Amino acid sequence: MAGVPLMNGFLSKEMFFAETVDFMSPQPWVEDALPIAATVAGMFAVVYSLRFTVDIFFGPLATDLPRKPHEPVRWMRLPVELLVVACLVVGMAPNWSVGPVLEMAAQAVLNGPTPHYSLAVWHGLNKPMVMSLVALAGGFALYLWLGRAMEAGRFKKPPFIGGLDGQRLFQGALVWLDGAVRRALRLASSQRLQPQMFLLVFAAVAVAAASLGGNGINWGDRERVPGSVLFALLWTAGGLCALTAAAQAKFHRLAALILVGSVGLMVCLTFMWFSAPDLALTQIAVEVVTTILFLLGLRWLPKRLDTEPARLGLRVRVRRARDLVLSVVTGGGMALLAYAMMTRPAPQSISPFFIDRALPEGGGANVVNVMLVDFRAFDTIGEITVLGIVALTVYALLRRFRPPRESVQAPEQQRVIPADLNTDLINPRTAKDSALGYMQVPATLVRLLLPIAGVVAAYIFMRGHNEPGGGFVAGLVLSIALLAQYMVAGTQWVEARFQLQVIRWIGVGWLLALATGLGSLWFGYPFLTTHAMHVTLPLVGEVHVPSATFFDAGVFAVVVGATLLILTALAHQSLRAHRTALKKAAAHAAAPQGEGKQD
Repeated sequence: MAGVPLMNGFLSKEMFFAETVDFMSPQPWVEDALPIAATVAGMFAVVYSLRFTVDIFFGPLATDLPRKPHEPVRWMRLPVELLVVACLVVGMAPNWSVGPVLEMAAQAVLNGPTPHYSLAVWHGLNKPMVMSLVALAGGFALYLWLGRAMEAGRFKKPPFIGGLDGQRLFQGALVWLDGAVRRALRLASSQRLQPQMFLLVFAAVAVAAASLGGNGINWGDRERVPGSVLFALLWTAGGLCALTAAAQAKFHRLAALILVGSVGLMVCLTFMWFSAPDLALTQIAVEVVTTILFLLGLRWLPKRLDTEPARLGLRVRVRRARDLVLSVVTGGGMALLAYAMMTRPAPQSISPFFIDRALPEGGGANVVNVMLVDFRAFDTIGEITVLGIVALTVYALLRRFRPPRESVQAPEQQRVIPADLNTDLINPRTAKDSALGYMQVPATLVRLLLPIAGVVAAYIFMRGHNEPGGGFVAGLVLSIALLAQYMVAGTQWVEARFQLQVIRWIGVGWLLALATGLGSLWFGYPFLTTHAMHVTLPLVGEVHVPSATFFDAGVFAVVVGATLLILTALAHQSLRAHRTALKKAAAHAAAPQGEGKQD
């Protein structure tokens, strides 16, 4: 901070001083005043740096601490020591240590050659050096004078600024700002979620409408796709499913979830209609996993009670009509904006870049997959990192989750069975294998489906570089097959027979993707550069093996591990209810024996 020679702060301060000296302005007084102001600022930087250093390392020991301080452990000191070493190395050998990195970063930011700059420690006795010496000497002298004066009690207020106490000004401004925000919240906000959502959506619609001004919305001249009655009927059914799902979502969650899944199926068919099979394949797999996720999540929500009166009041009807109008305007406006954008040509689109270079430079004919594992591989490795972090976070949070008591009870269909009724509907809470009775037939089919799904996942993975597929979709397919085992047989049955170790899947997959990217550095190429290799195998022939295949394998492993970890963490909540039921059954069975011993 003080800009002491042979430290990195000295270099940055010297470069700052040089810029103030070389600054050109139409006003001569600015060219003269700027170096003086920079020197004065450097003096005060020396003053507060000396005060920090002397008070912390050479000042009196603090006596008002709640605990006696002690030396930090080794691993707490290590980061500080590394920073100190870096500060000295950069300050003494800047061109050797930080020069190449700085040059590369500057070229990336400027997208061209960098202007002239010098990182040398000694530039001669020039103006910036004189300014540094004046700042160091003046700051040291000012520190000695201020320190002695403050110790002697000459200053009842901060020197130079008098009553303008920065701390008091900051705290006063903070109190005023906090009060202003509270008053604004009382006027324009509410503690209830519904008014907050209304204001948020209304503000977005108002801003969008204001941006259009008086020009309105007009359509572009892009060539239209011919209309189709079948496609219109398809999305008429999709719209009806969406509206019905919204109407059923409050009290009939399962029905609403099935209808939402139908809308997702319409989206999948739309992708197929417009010749996007890769997106359709991904959509259908994501739709299945999302439906299972919603099923598991909604399972632990308390049941909604229909306590709504038969006749609604005028205020409630007006509020619902207002919300309906806003939702229709918002949805219609988004549809109009989307249509207006899609009817306009995109002359500067980046799509031709990927289409033209996918095969010759990426080594694959599937443009979508080549983008994910080659052109945008750096984004993909960030996305799988986030996916793994989210999965681990969900697992950590749900380890201590306790579902509501009313949600761990057996379903009503199982609780109302008469005792004298002979049925194969068995309560799964008293059995480790829930694939009993009427569940035996689907359980047998689902277990036969697992090896088939494994082969399909391998096929989708291997063809993904040239045909629709890839590691992401293959990971979802395998995850769905494994999740189906949980659904038909229960958590305990599956985990007693499969040692999945899903957390290791996440770690191994991420390391494999990272190692693939780092491997290109070994051969002198940039991070995540792809290389395509052609090998000839007996009875198979020539096989095209790009290095992106190993990166895609890492994506596959992370997707499988993260999907299973999130969904099985939710499924594990049923074991709490299972243990409770077993304890109650054991206590009930032991009660007569205990009573007999007491007699």
